[in-house]
Amino acid sequence: MPETVNELDRRLTARGAATRARIVASADELMSLKGAAATTLDDVTAASGTSKSQFYRHFSDKSALVQAVVALRGSRVLEREEQYLRRVDSFSGLDRWCRAILQRVTARRGARGCELGALSTELADQDEAARIDLEAALTSWISLLTAALERMKANGTLSEDADPQTLATGIMAALQGGYVLAQAARDPGPMQVALDLAMNSVRAYATSANEK
Repeated sequence: MPETVNELDRRLTARGAATRARIVASADELMSLKGAAATTLDDVTAASGTSKSQFYRHFSDKSALVQAVVALRGSRVLEREEQYLRRVDSFSGLDRWCRAILQRVTARRGARGCELGALSTELADQDEAARIDLEAALTSWISLLTAALERMKANGTLSEDADPQTLATGIMAALQGGYVLAQAARDPGPMQVALDLAMNSVRAYATSANEK
């Protein structure tokens, strides 16, 4: 039986979506290795096995591609972080989260830094659309940490004077600094120091001496 118009449209749409995803994935990898500025459209089309005409069917220009990479990284990071943080309501849960971060940094010997932070450092002063999207993704990450700390405050693990939003912002600041220093040193040591200090700032609000 021949394909109907709707079936053909769906097949073509699926093929186009796959092509777009391949372009974005290739750009993401190249920007991790070379940076966004040094990654050219020729690099992306060669790596993705696509033509310029295929590229321009999906993206108006390189800025649109960068936004797609930001969206890809944002969804990937937030999905991962939600898996770790959505049930955290204790110091042991926060410690597991810290160990997972340190393991990733150790496996790469600090290379590449944070998927979002690296792009923010490069693009925030050059690309306003990318800056807005990156800020939104980082804010969502902070919100996941804030929610975990709010659960700890609600169950009595943290004292009433703890401010989850402020603590979560401090943790993120320490985390991003840890990524930068570990990347420069090619050594996970600075990340360990950053995470230890961040967790100590939270433990200062513990309601039980056993949690310190």
